[in-house]
Amino acid sequence: MLTTAFAPLGLYALAPLIVLPLLAACLHARPREAAQLAFWFGAGLFLFGTYWLYTSIHVFGEAPLWIAVALMVGLVAIMACYFAAIGWLIATLAAGNPWRLVAVVPAGWVAIEWFRGWFLTGFPWLSIGYSQVDSLLAGWLPVFGVYGASFLVLLSASAVFVVVERRGLQRWGAVAVALLPWIVGAGLQSVQWSEPSGSPRKTTIVQGGVSQDRKWLREQFATTLDLYHSSILSHRDSELILWPEVAIPAAIDQLEGYLEQLQLDLESQQQTLLLGILERDDGHIYNSVLMLEGDTRQIYRKRHLVPFGEYFPVPDRVREWMRLMSLPHSDMTPGEPQQPLLRTAGGDRLAVAICYEDAYGAEQLYALPEATILINVSNDAWFGDSIAPHQHLEIARVRALEAARYVVRATNNGISAFIGARGELLQTAPQFEYATLTMDVLPMTGATPYSIVGNWPVVSLALVIVIGFGWRSFRARGAVAR
Repeated sequence: MLTTAFAPLGLYALAPLIVLPLLAACLHARPREAAQLAFWFGAGLFLFGTYWLYTSIHVFGEAPLWIAVALMVGLVAIMACYFAAIGWLIATLAAGNPWRLVAVVPAGWVAIEWFRGWFLTGFPWLSIGYSQVDSLLAGWLPVFGVYGASFLVLLSASAVFVVVERRGLQRWGAVAVALLPWIVGAGLQSVQWSEPSGSPRKTTIVQGGVSQDRKWLREQFATTLDLYHSSILSHRDSELILWPEVAIPAAIDQLEGYLEQLQLDLESQQQTLLLGILERDDGHIYNSVLMLEGDTRQIYRKRHLVPFGEYFPVPDRVREWMRLMSLPHSDMTPGEPQQPLLRTAGGDRLAVAICYEDAYGAEQLYALPEATILINVSNDAWFGDSIAPHQHLEIARVRALEAARYVVRATNNGISAFIGARGELLQTAPQFEYATLTMDVLPMTGATPYSIVGNWPVVSLALVIVIGFGWRSFRARGAVAR
């Protein structure tokens, strides 16, 4: 049921209520039993929330069915183990006291969420804070980021649980704790964290609408080149044009004539083009975004690659078996962790994230507050007609709020969008068809609190609470043993 709090349904108000049965179980069960129950809670969330992995691995990736099921079940089991840790922590640290839940639930949950967001490359998908992009708690996102929103969701849920469990003044105190984050969040939504810098930039997003099963076909190649080239010719008044991730299914060195023609067309109208394309350099392959402007080129290389999609963390024997089975087996190369921003002649500084890189908010902070516009290119066609593209768009909206910047987002097959500096959807393209979106985008300057300090205030608070209650629990058990 927690999946319903996220896009596309977006029933965000249910999030703190849906976790109440889990909190009750963790409070009244032994730590081992609480871990088991939380494991199945997490398994349900990720089974229903990431079922689209089957589509990307088997339907479009053409991996055998058993491999797709094994990888999907494996990911669900790993994510469920994180929830088992949450359940064990809550049961151990709360020790049957409902008021302790108010501290240990948000702290333990966020500590584990943060850990799974980076451990073994991380998988921050379905962090509960993402579900609050349209709620009053969204006002906290520029202050404490997505983990701060997660903390406050669980704080409210824990306080609601105390309201149910207690009577008298304690109940009213819990009501205040439950409501205060939402009230303050409403006030924070009126704060202007950034301001326009210069004149608006007329910007066009091009969504090619080429289905994943046709994109790499030889007979589709010339059609794709013409389709994207014509988008420039038909939008001569746009200052900035954005194409999706690997919009052109080839490498830069294979398309020099085509790129030179694009540059001539762009130069005649003083336009800037960003396009997703592959890049080959000394035997390495990069997933890149190339910026063409006049006779100059700038490039951004994807830094956070997708495991089992863009690289394969497996032994050589397994890699050889994959080669023999005609499965993808070679690795792309990640770009440098920090790369120069793409700078336009008009003075804009563009921070680029490719595909699910934008799910790693802390990794984007190096570009702030210098960046004036955020760019995201993706290929969510891998996930078909599922909830994944909607979830990914929700993540991009959170990045806009955290940075107080416009996000310009182009995808191959949807959902392409213009996102405002307050996370609002300004324009979206229909899925599974060719579409262009054009609007004026405001470059923004200024720094949000989150862009300055990142996740550390919230994560540090969570860890201090967990360690403090853990030490207290350890001493209590020691005293009983004596």
